[in-house]
Amino acid sequence: MSFSGEIKRELYEHYARARHCNLAELAGIAHMCGQFAEDSRGTCTMQLSTENFSVARKCFTLMTKTFNINTNIIIRKNSAKNSWNYTLLFKGQELLAVKNAIVQAVCCRRAYIRGAFIAAGSVSDPRKSYHFEIVCDLQEKAEYLRDIVNSFEMGAKIVQRKKTFVVYLKEGAQIVDMLNVMEAHVSLMELENVRIVKEMRNAVNRKVNCETANINKTVSAAVRQIEDITYIQDKVGFEKLPDSLKDVALTRLAYPDVALKELGGLLEHPIGKSGVNHRLRKLSEIAEKLREE
Repeated sequence: MSFSGEIKRELYEHYARARHCNLAELAGIAHMCGQFAEDSRGTCTMQLSTENFSVARKCFTLMTKTFNINTNIIIRKNSAKNSWNYTLLFKGQELLAVKNAIVQAVCCRRAYIRGAFIAAGSVSDPRKSYHFEIVCDLQEKAEYLRDIVNSFEMGAKIVQRKKTFVVYLKEGAQIVDMLNVMEAHVSLMELENVRIVKEMRNAVNRKVNCETANINKTVSAAVRQIEDITYIQDKVGFEKLPDSLKDVALTRLAYPDVALKELGGLLEHPIGKSGVNHRLRKLSEIAEKLREE
């Protein structure tokens, strides 16, 4: 099962204790995949269509917990997709409370987001990338949902995708916070575990890359130093060099792989890293001058 599927499976079994929260969650589902209308007598009706049985069951249960409304359920098989479609039909003026729901309390905002995600949301596999989204059919719905999400100090944005409007988050930390908002605590812990492993792996990779770069830099510098020293030796020899430079040159040729600090300790008269570096630069300048001549 995908990570989105695991989150939704957890949320399908989550029911708030308060009636107003159930109403808010029901509104979140209805606003994403439901349609409101009036019959010939002016009575409010709501039709909710989904290919997900769990969404249909959740909506039916919430409606039963919240209202005493008769429900008609139509089940059709889509032969082309080899899937089932579940259509729930509700009728009653009580549905106006769902259609015109004003979500204000923190607990109700949590429930509304939970319902919207169940109906039209998804989260990418966190082992590959961090992406949370809820797809809305109208821009007004997307803006309303974005504002509710951002009331929890998120940075949700909207992007248009063909004829839909997508409310999304891209940062792992914010997706963790969003799972907490929706009260998907088991999935939250799973995501945190993945994030910890990824961060450790990235830290190790950064350290390895840094050490590799330092090694390459050291090796390249040592190769240039040996080239310069060998050039001096072939052209004029070491006899005319000051004893300090001659000592460094001979020691570098004898120990081509050691670091500057270790090289300084191997000299006849040991010196520090900066002193070794200074003498090697002098040798490089001599080699360059000889090349120019």
